Amino acid sequence: MDSGRPRRQHLLAVLVASLLCGLVGGALGGGLTGYYVGRNSSADEQGAFLPGPNVTPWAQQATNMVRMVLTEDSAATEVFSKIGPTVVTVVNRRTSADGQLNLGTARGTGVIVDRRGYVITNEHVVRDNQGISVIMANGDKRDARLIGTDAPFTDLAVIKIEKEDTYDTAELGDSDYLQPGQWVLAIGSALGDYRNTVTRGIISGLHRTLRDGEVVMDDLIQTDAPINHGNSGGPLVNSVGQVVGINTAVIRASDSSLDVAEGIGFAIPSNTARAVGEQLIRNGKVLRPFLGISHRQITPSLAAANNLPVTNGAYVLSVSPNTPASRAGIREKDIIVKIGDDIVDTQRPLLNVLMKYRPQETVKLTLNRGGKETQVEVTLGERQ
Repeated sequence: MDSGRPRRQHLLAVLVASLLCGLVGGALGGGLTGYYVGRNSSADEQGAFLPGPNVTPWAQQATNMVRMVLTEDSAATEVFSKIGPTVVTVVNRRTSADGQLNLGTARGTGVIVDRRGYVITNEHVVRDNQGISVIMANGDKRDARLIGTDAPFTDLAVIKIEKEDTYDTAELGDSDYLQPGQWVLAIGSALGDYRNTVTRGIISGLHRTLRDGEVVMDDLIQTDAPINHGNSGGPLVNSVGQVVGINTAVIRASDSSLDVAEGIGFAIPSNTARAVGEQLIRNGKVLRPFLGISHRQITPSLAAANNLPVTNGAYVLSVSPNTPASRAGIREKDIIVKIGDDIVDTQRPLLNVLMKYRPQETVKLTLNRGGKETQVEVTLGERQ
C-alpha cells in the first residue's frame, strides 16, 4: 500500500505543475499576443496589401495564436527571424532634376508589404532616381521601379520589385495601440552597407512633430532605437513582429544650440503607412482632400501663451481665395475643432483626420469662432 503513495504524489505534483504552467503561460502568452493583434496588412488587386506566405490573414490570427512565454532576448530573436527576410536594401542611382548630372548612388531600406513585391520606403530614399534596385535579405539583387510617393506630406514611397515572384511580407500592426516605454526593434541597412542591421530601443514618445525647412510632419513616433544613415525607410517593429512604423529621420544636434542629441529618432506610424501605401498601389498617388487654408496645430501651451478659447484644434492662419474653405465661409483666426464627428487635436491632427474623407465629399466642420462654436459645410477639393 505504501509503495503506491509516492507514485500518486508524484503524479499529483506533475498535474498541478502542468496546470499552473498552462495557466501562467496562457495568460502571459495570450496577453502578449492578444494585445498586439493589429489590423490586417492584406489587400486585393485593387490596391490593398496581399499577405505573403508567412503571414496569417487577420481574421484567423485571433484563433491561431501561439500562446508562449518569451524572455526579452528570445522575443527579439524571434521578431528578427520573422521580419528579417522582408527587409530590403534600396539602391537609388540618382541624377539631378534636369537629368544633366550624375549624383552617384544612395542607399536606404524598405520593407515588403505585399506578396506581389510592393515595398514601402521613404520618399527621400528614392528621390531623383535614374534607376532603382533592391538587395534582398539573402543578398540577391533585383531591379525595381517607383510606383508613387507622398512627398512632402509623409515622406513615404512605394516601389515594386520587377521580378515576378511570391514574396514574404511583413505584417503591419495597429500603431494606435503603441505606448511609451514598450520596446521595439529598428531594422535596416546601416550606412548602406551593413544589410539587416538590427537595433533595439523603446517608444520614447508619440504624436511628435518634426520640421524640415518648409516641410512639417505630424503624428510621428519617437524612439531611442539607434537609427543610422541607411536605415531610412526600414521598419520599426514591436515585440510580436508587427511593423508599427517606418523609420524616417533622426536628430543628431539641436537647431537652436550646439547641444548634441542622442536617441531621438522618428518613424511614420504604420496606420499612416498602410493608408498611404494602399492608395499609392491603387492610384499611383495619394488622393488628398483639400481645404485651402494654412494652419497651426494648437497645443495646451500654445493656447495658454495666446489666450485661446480652446486647448486643441487647428488654428486658421490664412484662407486662400476661391477654395473650398473660402466658399464655406471659413475665416482667419477660426479654430477647427471637429471634422464630422472626429475631434481635431494633437493625437488626431487636421491632415490625418481629413484623410478619412475623399475629394468632392461634403463634410461638416465645427469651428470655434471668437469663443463660440459654429458649424459650416465644406465640399472638399483635391490637393494637386
